[in-house]
Amino acid sequence: MFISISIPLADETRVRPYTIASSPEDGDLFEIVFNRVPGGAGVAWLFERKAGDEINFTGPFGAFTLERAPERELVFIAEGTAIAPIRPMLRRVFEQKPGHPVRLLYAADRVEHLLFRGEIEGHAIAHPQFQFETIIADGGQEALYARIMAEVERRWVVTDNDRMRHFYVCGIGAGVLRIRDLLRGAGYERRAVRYEQW
Repeated sequence: MFISISIPLADETRVRPYTIASSPEDGDLFEIVFNRVPGGAGVAWLFERKAGDEINFTGPFGAFTLERAPERELVFIAEGTAIAPIRPMLRRVFEQKPGHPVRLLYAADRVEHLLFRGEIEGHAIAHPQFQFETIIADGGQEALYARIMAEVERRWVVTDNDRMRHFYVCGIGAGVLRIRDLLRGAGYERRAVRYEQW
């Protein structure tokens, strides 16, 4: 889910979508995640906000959600800030106490860009069916997605004939579509490979 925030700048008002990283069960407050881009006026404006400042937004919107975990192995794949929509999905899955494996493959260019790592590691301790693995690859987005693609292909396409698991993939750019196409092309059902591309 995401909200669209109106950002008043000196020469215009920009409207930008930001993904909600908190769960609906958290109550009225919600948390958003965004990258601080050098020279990004909209993000700079957001970082200048203080507690009590009013922010105008519309939403929430979006269909990349998980209401009920499927009765199959569940694999989440995220890159950097794209962990935001997956975080509430993981929480919901663990509340439902699944009896099947749940995996998260989380990639970033640097260790410090693995958001919510402590919380996710806590899930791995509390839920023995949950496996959490990371990929760290610098060299830009193409290098990072090349590593993710190689892992996805090795684990869930080449060395495994089970095509019943479900995937939730979120990230930036065309790499997300390449992962989707790899999995669907390998025989996973179309509806079993959900994705959100930023």
